[in-house]
Amino acid sequence: MRTRSTRRKSRSSRIAIQRACAASGAPSDARLRAWAFAAARGAANVVLRIVSIAEGRRLNRRFRRRDYATNVLTFAYGRSPLRGDIVLCHPVISREARDARKSIAAHYAHLVVHAMLHLRGYDHERKREAARMERLEASLLAELGFTDPYAVK
Repeated sequence: MRTRSTRRKSRSSRIAIQRACAASGAPSDARLRAWAFAAARGAANVVLRIVSIAEGRRLNRRFRRRDYATNVLTFAYGRSPLRGDIVLCHPVISREARDARKSIAAHYAHLVVHAMLHLRGYDHERKREAARMERLEASLLAELGFTDPYAVK
């Protein structure tokens, strides 16, 4: 499938959306872009790319040495915050949303916010960092009208 890309430019920000696979049920470009801008909290130059299992697996294997498709990968460029690519694997996201009994939109929103926070320099390697990042994710998602993805049901 050919990649389709859409962009919205402002003076200091650009969030491009690329759809490299059929992604039935995926959120619109406008929603993806809105979630990314909400998490950016400043100027951003980011590409959100929606991919298939094959591309997701290939990228995860190449850059993380893990031989499976994962839901989201974040690639930061340079030392400037909020410059990079975010790869979203639609089949994995759809399956995870279904398994968790939540909407695809809610899961996409969470993963876009999560990845944008990585581009802002947040991480979750240590317990304290993870707790801080999760609190910020929950706060941003609440602003966007979504429930806390970490709340125990």
